[in-house]
Amino acid sequence: MNDIHIRPGGPADAPAVLDMLDSAVAWMNARGNTEQWGTTPYSQKPGGVARVERYMTENVPYIAESDGTPVGALVLDSGPSPQMPIAPAGEPERYVRLLVSDRRHAGLGIGAALLAHAAEETRRAGVELLRVDCWAGGGGELVAFYERNGFTSADRFLVDAWPGQVLARRVA
Repeated sequence: MNDIHIRPGGPADAPAVLDMLDSAVAWMNARGNTEQWGTTPYSQKPGGVARVERYMTENVPYIAESDGTPVGALVLDSGPSPQMPIAPAGEPERYVRLLVSDRRHAGLGIGAALLAHAAEETRRAGVELLRVDCWAGGGGELVAFYERNGFTSADRFLVDAWPGQVLARRVA
């Protein structure tokens, strides 16, 4: 795989992002993880396609490419989803709404590259706080991934029985 190039995303990237999300669900399920995103492909979940289309038009999407092929996606916003039980930061922030990589390229640093890009975009905007929320179940592997990438665990939350973790990173 050549170097990863990160570019702004847009509506035309929605099918590639949906494909990555579908492959992530299949990959998680094959590893026995049916709790994080369930078992239904993301593109078949009620509202899944519309959500990705909104990400590509209403938020700030970025696409990681290798040799011109999309291999990862990041969506930034100015705060968490209103549907999440997460307290406001109390200061300006950038919030990772979506981070996904093509599972065919897993382990090649795509997620880390996208998070580094998110930190740089946050800094460039004159904002000091970058936050994300993620699934905190299983063995905590996803929380550990964010911690390895400079985030510190903050608040925990529950959505029904789904355990979540908010993590924060200072970028100034």
